[in-house]
Amino acid sequence: MQSEARTLMKELREDHRNMRIVLQLLDDAVNEASSGKDPDFELIEEIMRYVTVYPDAVHHPKEDVVYKELRERRPDLAGGLDDVPADHDEIAALGSALRDDVEAINAGAAVRRNKLIEDASGYVNRLRSHMAWEERDLFKRIDTMLDEEPQEFDVTKFEHIKDPVFELEVEAGFRRLLSSLKRDNSPAS
Repeated sequence: MQSEARTLMKELREDHRNMRIVLQLLDDAVNEASSGKDPDFELIEEIMRYVTVYPDAVHHPKEDVVYKELRERRPDLAGGLDDVPADHDEIAALGSALRDDVEAINAGAAVRRNKLIEDASGYVNRLRSHMAWEERDLFKRIDTMLDEEPQEFDVTKFEHIKDPVFELEVEAGFRRLLSSLKRDNSPAS
């Protein structure tokens, strides 16, 4: 099944919006840890499971399909795209390292607070920087290509995978994360 490229780009931008929301929760937890408080490690584990399950496994591969199409169809717009898959791999590795830290803490292992803070800050900053670059540069190149000629991209292997937090049916393993999102977005009493 083919996906209309404009629809896919809308989904990718929505994913970025959702990831920014989740990254803010992670950033808040890092700030708690930096101030000497114990953050909600179970929430951090859910956040890391989410970002390593959905964005790393679905969002980034969809982007890679789009970038491949751009390179093939519009090489004049494709300068600097060679690093995108490596960036995605680096972000995934940083996410996995942080997820390992948090899983170890939740299992009772000793993990230095500074290591957790450093890994979490590095991950948040790297992913935010990457998304900003994509929106400021890469997505605009793709929009230029699509303005000139509508496209369809084959994302068949990803179409059936829904966002486990932001779709209509939230997976049970992300209830704490959803609860935190609702609490943070509720109007002040």
